[in-house]
Amino acid sequence: MSCPQARRSSDLVSNRDECRWVINIRSFLDEEEDDGDGEGTEVVASIHSVPKALISSNPEFYTPQMVAISPYHQWRPELYEMERYKLAAARRVRRQSRPSRVSFPTIVQHLQKLEPRIRACYDKYLDVDGETLAWMMAVNASFLLEFLRIQACREEMIIGPMMSKLVHDSILRDAVMLENQIPFFVLRKVLEIQYSSSEKADDITVSMLKEISGDLSPFKAMEINLKKIDVSRCHHVLDFLYQMIVPNLEQIPPEYSEQVVESEEQKEHLRTDEEESANQMKQLLIEFWTTLSKMTQFNKPFRFILNFPWQILSNIVKALEKEDDNSTVEEITIPSVSDLSKAGVRIVPTNGNISSIKFDVETVTLHLPITSIDDNTEVVLRNLVAYEASYVLGPLVFARYTELVNGIIDTEEDVRLLREKGVIRNRLKSDKEAADMWNGMSKSIRLTKVPLLDKVIEDVNKYHNGTWKVKLKNVLKHYVYGSWRFLTLLAAVVFLFLTTLDVFCSVYSCSRLYDIQTSEWQN
Repeated sequence: MSCPQARRSSDLVSNRDECRWVINIRSFLDEEEDDGDGEGTEVVASIHSVPKALISSNPEFYTPQMVAISPYHQWRPELYEMERYKLAAARRVRRQSRPSRVSFPTIVQHLQKLEPRIRACYDKYLDVDGETLAWMMAVNASFLLEFLRIQACREEMIIGPMMSKLVHDSILRDAVMLENQIPFFVLRKVLEIQYSSSEKADDITVSMLKEISGDLSPFKAMEINLKKIDVSRCHHVLDFLYQMIVPNLEQIPPEYSEQVVESEEQKEHLRTDEEESANQMKQLLIEFWTTLSKMTQFNKPFRFILNFPWQILSNIVKALEKEDDNSTVEEITIPSVSDLSKAGVRIVPTNGNISSIKFDVETVTLHLPITSIDDNTEVVLRNLVAYEASYVLGPLVFARYTELVNGIIDTEEDVRLLREKGVIRNRLKSDKEAADMWNGMSKSIRLTKVPLLDKVIEDVNKYHNGTWKVKLKNVLKHYVYGSWRFLTLLAAVVFLFLTTLDVFCSVYSCSRLYDIQTSEWQN
């Protein structure tokens, strides 16, 4: 295929890149709609760059540290050390091919035919030619397949002496990162060429994914969920994990949505009333301060003496205004595990995923899925949130789940209670480390409503706030503790008045004493 000569070259793009772009476009448009292998089906980008809002704070959780599997990180020099092991895996692919050995260039040729489809899976332009991309995919897919096989067979990764466990865990974390994915159909194609059977390729893929999901999923692996997933419709390893964990919202009864909407309206009315009362109090205090500040009839000595208490009063008003500005951050409002336990709520573990979360009002029981926490969990959780935010158009179910858990876990005591109840299996060094991990997961891309989880939050809050202990606490908080700002301002005003009175009395006393002494001297 020849490339048309460009009339005008861009300052940023070379002629070679322009030709490559035209060739890719022509190849994609001329591709058959369906050649029996699924290459002609429409492909939506499923491998994205992590949103800046997430990666800016903790880049190490989203950037591969050991091995590059995706083209996004292929040319990073710090990952070159693993290239020789990737090439060794490519050699072993040839030796393991049945019934006869297949040359590696043959695999590359098959993948080269999938070039447009491969490129369409990535949201960024891949600045490599078709042959380079095919070789890259073939080598990286061979390495990933070998790693998955080793993971499934529970064998040690032979990479270096005394380092197998450390390297294995690092590769496992890298393999689940959003930016480090390669399409599933590439893995399947390599297996199909190896074993000369598409059915065999599917069986091997399912077997490997079953094992790796058990190690990566924060929830207890479930056979029933694995059977429901159509592996052929999964985009990559992270997408498979996401489909295992996140329930299908279409299976959730629609009445949940109506109940949640009604609850939100009720909360909005209550929130409006409270805000109106607070605003009235704030406005009263500010007007009071404005009136006092306009009283400039004091003599200069008095204004000098009163400068300090006036400054205190001014700072208090400014602090009130600043606090009101900072109180606009929206978070999930739900009691912690410790508070729920004190209110009589039972927390029991379930062998399920997010769909198993529920609150039984009659038995006052909160059902939560068993969650396993280890050194890889935070990377998995963060990249699942990033993938959902980048790819999923509907409600961010998994992000809402992390916000829910972050809401009920405040301290290490909350983690300890969940661990003792069997909800959390903590393999980290301490409960505090687990609490810090969950509390660091609160940042989300956009606010979202998930009927299933919002209904649980609503029911839990309704029960908790309805207990007499909480009602008494709220009354004290609202009418006593919540009045600290007014009491502080009142104390400042009293202090200001007493200071003024003290100064006045002192000056008046001195003046009277001076008059008396002057009168005596005259006499």
